[in-house]
Amino acid sequence: MLAIFLETLPFFLIVGLGYFAGRSGFFTPEATAYLTKFVFFFALSALLFRFAANLRFSDILNLDFLLAYLAATVAVYLVATLVAVIRRVPLAEAAFEAQCAVIGNIGFLGLPMLAALMGERAILGIMMMLAVDLLVFSSLVVVLVTASREGRVRLRTFAAIGLGILKNPMIVSTVLGFAWSGAGWPIPAPMDNFLTILGAAATPGALFAIGASLAGRSAARLSVASWIAGLKLVVHPAACALTALLVWPVDPSLAAVMVAAAALPVAGNVFMLASHYGVAPQRVSTAILVSTALSVITLPVVLGLVEGL
Repeated sequence: MLAIFLETLPFFLIVGLGYFAGRSGFFTPEATAYLTKFVFFFALSALLFRFAANLRFSDILNLDFLLAYLAATVAVYLVATLVAVIRRVPLAEAAFEAQCAVIGNIGFLGLPMLAALMGERAILGIMMMLAVDLLVFSSLVVVLVTASREGRVRLRTFAAIGLGILKNPMIVSTVLGFAWSGAGWPIPAPMDNFLTILGAAATPGALFAIGASLAGRSAARLSVASWIAGLKLVVHPAACALTALLVWPVDPSLAAVMVAAAALPVAGNVFMLASHYGVAPQRVSTAILVSTALSVITLPVVLGLVEGL
């Protein structure tokens, strides 16, 4: 377990470096925003395009994997929602608490970290998980917030959701990569080198950006945030292990990726949505801060448990 902790430590040290750069004011919020844009629109997109261009679309249509992840995530989502309802939390706030409990930072943290630690198989698993997160749960939270405010869901809500998905560079780069692969074109050496160099910037850039973005967050309602962090870091990966190994058995190496990725802390884009809709942004921010801090310990434990799969 110590060896795995030492393997993950450099990644978290880069997050810590970004945090102290932001906390000290050396790296301003504006600089963090631009670094995030660079990673999101260019570095991660290059990484995903290059990987998808060397796959067939059928490679990611692993129905058992998708069902196992979806079932586990729905179960945890319902638990978080039920507890929020028992606490008499309004529907919109309950939706964001549930979102925090299941949407991990698999794009910015998981993709570069797990690809480095677990190999390219991690990218394949994360691409499938990202598809479920974006198409199902990111859409669901918008629907629930709209329904709680307007009493109904209009057609334009689904149009806005669809447009948002189409504008997501991770989706666009993946689709373009599969299109390139489907055309049967090899990637020319200069283009491959370009994508490799640009994609390599994803790991340090994303980790540093995560840390810098955490520097502006403050803690509030720690009891609720700790409960949500427990769901995200412990219950969600446990549920994924149950479904992926027993209910819809998948290839053990992909099951290991699913469980490890499910153990990642709350994603930053949940805070962006919460801020956009003005629904419990402080609570979401605290959940991100607490879960990221705790994952320094919990993630190596989970990686150690799945190492033999």
